Amino acid sequence: MEYNTDHTNGEYVDKSVKKVLTKEDLNKMVWRSFLLQASFNYERMQACGWLYSMIPAIKKIHTNKEDLATSMKLHMEFFNVHPFLTTFVNGIVAAMEENKERTETIRALKVALMGPLGGIGDALFWFTLLPITASIGSSLAMSGNILGPIIFLVLFNIVHLGLRWGLIHYSYRMGIEAITALKKSTEYVTRGSLILGLMVVGGLIATYIRLNIPYVIDTGNAKVAIQGDILDQIAPNLLPLIYTLLMYFMLKKGKNPITLIVMTVFIGVIGRFLGIL
Repeated sequence: MEYNTDHTNGEYVDKSVKKVLTKEDLNKMVWRSFLLQASFNYERMQACGWLYSMIPAIKKIHTNKEDLATSMKLHMEFFNVHPFLTTFVNGIVAAMEENKERTETIRALKVALMGPLGGIGDALFWFTLLPITASIGSSLAMSGNILGPIIFLVLFNIVHLGLRWGLIHYSYRMGIEAITALKKSTEYVTRGSLILGLMVVGGLIATYIRLNIPYVIDTGNAKVAIQGDILDQIAPNLLPLIYTLLMYFMLKKGKNPITLIVMTVFIGVIGRFLGIL
């Protein structure tokens, strides 16, 4: 039996509004969200995984099979968002589906949230949380503590998993109002995360990048160490900073990262062989 899923008016057949979703349903959606990118492809990106995460909600909301088919078709359209923040969209869309909003409205909201959540997710997780937790774990590991990697995973996932579960319940309760709250805080969260992330990266540069010149100038009456008496007096860890900025500049110019890695290894080997590094 085929169902007509071409609703030109963008509305569902059954417009009765009932609150049917429970906390258990939302939690099922969270568990399914871990498979968001399991069927990732370049045509629809995360659409298949997104639909899979929405099924516990839409199957309970749409008892009319034609409406269910329409909803499933809607959620198989192109979708791409930061995977750790996808449950924020799950909660809002579930609330809209439960309220039997027009399909065009749901589609527009999904599209509108993709960009902002991508920016917030990158700033929050990859530029802030990951460097901080990784630096803590790697510092412990480098000092011989076997718990280093475990602490890194625990700290990172406390935030990651807490947000997955917390966001879906928050956004479902707030519904459309959650978008307003997101718009108000997006700029502050993004800017604050970037500032904190850059501070952490700066600390990592000074801590983990080793670049010293052991050469000593002997004037007869005195010996002057290039590193300790000149460069370190200008600014400690000046060479690591200069080299890092050079790499950043070359990346911005379009240089291949692999080329820069090979170049770094080559400079290190030659510099060590000649005794200047």
